[in-house]
Amino acid sequence: MLSAFTARPIVELKQRDKSKIESILAYGESQSNTETMVNEVVDDAAAHNDPATEDHRPSSSSKPNAVDLMREEERFSKHKVEQLAIVKEAELLVSLSNGVVSIHDLKTYQLQETLLKTKGATAFAVTSNIVKDASTDVPSIVSRLAVAVKRRVILWSWHDSELQSDTSELTLVTGVKTLTWATGTKLIAGLTSTYVLVNVETAAVTDIIGPGSIGGAPGQDGGRFGGVGVSTISYMGLGGVAPKPLATHLGQGEMLLAKDINTLFIDTEGQSLGRRQIPWAVAPEAIGYSYPYLLALQATRGTLEVRNPETLTLLQTISLPNASQLHIPQPYISLAHAGKGFLVLSDRCIWRMGALGYDSQINALVDRSRLDEAISLLNMLEDALLTDKEGRLREIKILKAQSLFDLRRYRESLDLFTEVSAPPQRVIQLFPPIIAGHTSSHPKASDGVKGAEGSTGEDKTDSVKRENSGMNEQAKLDEKISEDFGSSRRSTDDSRTASDDAATSSLAASQPSDARPMLEGKDLKAATAELRPFLVSARTRLQRYLNPDGTLKDAQARSDTAASSVQEAQELLLAHVPASAEERRQQLVETARLVDTTLFRAYMFASPSLAGPLFRLDNFCDPDVVKEKLIETGRYNDLVDFLYGKGLHQQALELLERFGKQEQRDEKASQLAGPQRTVSYLQNLPAEKIDLILHFVSWPLDENPELGMEVFLADSERAETLPRQRVLDFLEKKDRALAVRYLKHIIQELDDRTASFHQRLAEDYIQGLKQQGGVSGRSAPPGWKEDALKFLRRSHNYQPYKALQMLSADDPNLYEARAIVLSKMGQHRQALDIYVFKMKDPGKAEDYCNQVQLAEISTATAPKKGQRSTATDLEDKTTSIYHTLLSLYLSPPPPHKPQWGPALSILAKHGARMPASSTLDLIPEVLPIKELESYFRGRIRSANTIVNESRLISSLRTSLAFSEEAKLRLGDGIPGGNGGRNRHVLITEDRVCGVCYKRFGGSAIKVLPK
Repeated sequence: MLSAFTARPIVELKQRDKSKIESILAYGESQSNTETMVNEVVDDAAAHNDPATEDHRPSSSSKPNAVDLMREEERFSKHKVEQLAIVKEAELLVSLSNGVVSIHDLKTYQLQETLLKTKGATAFAVTSNIVKDASTDVPSIVSRLAVAVKRRVILWSWHDSELQSDTSELTLVTGVKTLTWATGTKLIAGLTSTYVLVNVETAAVTDIIGPGSIGGAPGQDGGRFGGVGVSTISYMGLGGVAPKPLATHLGQGEMLLAKDINTLFIDTEGQSLGRRQIPWAVAPEAIGYSYPYLLALQATRGTLEVRNPETLTLLQTISLPNASQLHIPQPYISLAHAGKGFLVLSDRCIWRMGALGYDSQINALVDRSRLDEAISLLNMLEDALLTDKEGRLREIKILKAQSLFDLRRYRESLDLFTEVSAPPQRVIQLFPPIIAGHTSSHPKASDGVKGAEGSTGEDKTDSVKRENSGMNEQAKLDEKISEDFGSSRRSTDDSRTASDDAATSSLAASQPSDARPMLEGKDLKAATAELRPFLVSARTRLQRYLNPDGTLKDAQARSDTAASSVQEAQELLLAHVPASAEERRQQLVETARLVDTTLFRAYMFASPSLAGPLFRLDNFCDPDVVKEKLIETGRYNDLVDFLYGKGLHQQALELLERFGKQEQRDEKASQLAGPQRTVSYLQNLPAEKIDLILHFVSWPLDENPELGMEVFLADSERAETLPRQRVLDFLEKKDRALAVRYLKHIIQELDDRTASFHQRLAEDYIQGLKQQGGVSGRSAPPGWKEDALKFLRRSHNYQPYKALQMLSADDPNLYEARAIVLSKMGQHRQALDIYVFKMKDPGKAEDYCNQVQLAEISTATAPKKGQRSTATDLEDKTTSIYHTLLSLYLSPPPPHKPQWGPALSILAKHGARMPASSTLDLIPEVLPIKELESYFRGRIRSANTIVNESRLISSLRTSLAFSEEAKLRLGDGIPGGNGGRNRHVLITEDRVCGVCYKRFGGSAIKVLPK
């Protein structure tokens, strides 16, 4: 049991001495004890310096301590002194003798006053408190003395050591046996059959309801035998004495009431706290509280019990023969945790109880595996009384969680680990190697591991059937993959094993691995299920300090004092805290790797379907462990996701290529068959991985060009940011048609204006036109020629003279393309020559002229203000494109003949846009005038249109001027609007300027518009 206190006799009467110790009082730096009618004062210094303080035995020592008698008063009282107390501020000693309370001087012990009102008193209680005056808010010390006289409670008070003249008196329902102050103004009175709470200021009395002999319903009197308890009933009947009602403070506003073997925990308002009763077999003679323990003196057994007031557990039993009284120094005089012990006395001896150091008490409880008591004691003690209270409390809770784990109470254990943020390494090492790997403190039993693995995988019978089914090719493939991915693992196993063993050796030494039972079967599954929430919580806490790349986050990377709290939080996650920041970062990364890898093993053991989502998040899983496990279980799709998350793209793409090219589809890797999975993987790679993309996109392009081109043509940011020149060079070598498709995509859809890309696409289009619309011997897709001509016509980023060199003047397939390129170079006559004489298509020639005409009008100089430009004016000043076309029709070069029909059509439609003089010069004299009717009609209609338009504009302007003049003269008719010339302003002698506030007088004025 715990050795919280050690009994040291400080006074022991000799056998020849006939006196008896009847009461005792301890205060200040000395102890005052009364022996019958003799009051002896004993110095306390000898008790502090006695060598026996190092002895932790609970029993009393054989030799009494040497003490000095300072004073002896033979005539202090004529009768037995039953109770002593002091009023320190007034320097008064209060005593109860022969049923009367007397007041003595504390220094001389001379009797000052006998309180005659207290005749027949059975008990009294003294309290002192600091009270602020309600009106002046000045603090003062108020001491109160409450005396129980039969059914009455008489009260005296001192204010700053001055006795108040008025006294108060309260009458209760039955006789008062004991008094205990709950607060400075509230008093617990133990009656014959119940307890009541008395407010001395308001005289309010509250009944306390408790179990058994504590008390009944409000106002209930116990009757003749109401106060008789179980322990007082003799064998022959009611031959005992009614038990004494006891009460004591417990700190934090709690109190304990005890009568017989019944107990009740209440607050200072008299309300029950709802806690269970103390399991006393025998009613105590006295109870008390010595911070932080509950004391109970069993006079019939001669023992002192020390209990935890929260758990009610018996921690220590001290043998004190014939002990009859327990004296606790008054709380306002001495505090137990400040070094002042309590006293126990019998009629022949006084023991002083020396307390063991709190740190030593905690250590003793932990050594005896009383972890719950240690935790409770730490919670009750103040921080200043312990060395690193928070750290010790956390460590003990971790030990408790480990003990719960050994008792197979996994949920309670892991919940407690999570509550205290236990270092993940200490929790993970409790599991076998199948979950914890090299961190495990369990012995490495290969058979046990295999058996555990078998419980999570497929049925053993099915495994045997598959092995005997003749799947030799798949077995070889799995073996090859394992060898490829396992080569790097073997090189790092030794170093990692050494570091893990070194890190866990100190922890594993605290509990030998042989002492911990091997987890397996249902126990292992249950423990693993509870481990996963803990690992997820630890993973979340680690993410507060680490970036996905293993660097510290900005707030934690600073070395100033502001990051001290962050450093303390990090230390909670680490089993061994390094000194430097860089080592601490590495330790955090190692811890994160251990947590994520263990979480992966737990998922694979209990719920393999949950392992996939873990890979899609940023994680620190050990790649070697994950690859080995996933290959063993045939989860190749999850392996690809994991490799992608870890940036091991080369290995992932090699695996995809290996399964994608298989002729026979594997059931384990059915999702990896074909090029689809490879294309999806390549689409998610960044532009920096262009070498890998171009290397592994080759085989999807060979098998399915349409699907493979999605890597470059997908509507995604990654596809758009790929280096286009490298992609184009790669596709040129692969297939020219794919290169043309890529060029069309980046130019037409992505609006890339790079001149080299436009030039290459123009050359590819021209080359295709030369081959009768085919590229690389293949048939051209529908609309190839139209796309080529449209590009040559709309693009302005290729060089026309280079394109013209590729266009033969004699190839009919290139006539129109050549005309477009000549138009780009500004050689309109040559372009029209192709349309008129080679293609013999007047419609396209006219469309060409329309396009040129519109382009010239849009780029023409804007007319001056008040001047309107027309197409006729423009054609009168410059030679029109239609004039060029007309000259080709009417005056063709040899050996071509004039074309009257197209020429007359041009004159009829566009004659007004051509200069009249030069147009008439081109018309031959042999052409009848009747054929030119449409031309002249168009010219006249155009001239009339201009005249009529000018007249209309003049009329509109006249109407606008008239409207404005009317508004000026007459106003607009709007209320509060412009009044025209009818507007007037009245100027009086009092009128001032609204800007400078001067009087107008005879000054000139200006009226501002409203």
